[in-house]
Amino acid sequence: MVQGVIIGATLAFLTTILTLDAVARAETRTVNGWSSIRKVGQPGNGLLVRAALQKALPVVNAFEEAAYWTTSVDSAGKKLSGEHIYRLHFPPGQLPPNDAFWSLTATDTVGYMVNHPSGRSSVDDHSGLVTNSDGSVDILLQPQQPNGPAGNWVPTPSGRFKLMLRAYLPGVAIVDGSYEVPPVVEVA
Repeated sequence: MVQGVIIGATLAFLTTILTLDAVARAETRTVNGWSSIRKVGQPGNGLLVRAALQKALPVVNAFEEAAYWTTSVDSAGKKLSGEHIYRLHFPPGQLPPNDAFWSLTATDTVGYMVNHPSGRSSVDDHSGLVTNSDGSVDILLQPQQPNGPAGNWVPTPSGRFKLMLRAYLPGVAIVDGSYEVPPVVEVA
């Protein structure tokens, strides 16, 4: 009898996890490899949707207050790895629109921030980003500090990693869904 209860509870737990993961995937929008969940924190979500979204993104604000995107793949669909150098190219005027700030952080595959000897873990709109001559901005993603200004560099771990882009008090283009984060491109 006890074994039956343990097996039943285990199967119920696993079924719940699989169901919550499936619901969260259904609510996830992915563009250019970047995934976001727009319904998180919204009133009117059913109990199952609320539970699934809290499992996927615990303790986050409503999308209208803070937008979150994550990616673990480059533009070719390959897993991000510190064995490569990547570039995130924002065309002129296409940094994440916001009324507070935005930030880009590299994490390990679990979601912990990268502990890098430089003390850096992210870039944001207060990092002194250097613009290209056409007004665009390139952010380099690599383990070693690049030659030249470090303001446009996000340190990555030597192994696999993921990126999180956040925009606080996101602009209208983010809220209405017309803004798209550019793809992460492998350059070396």
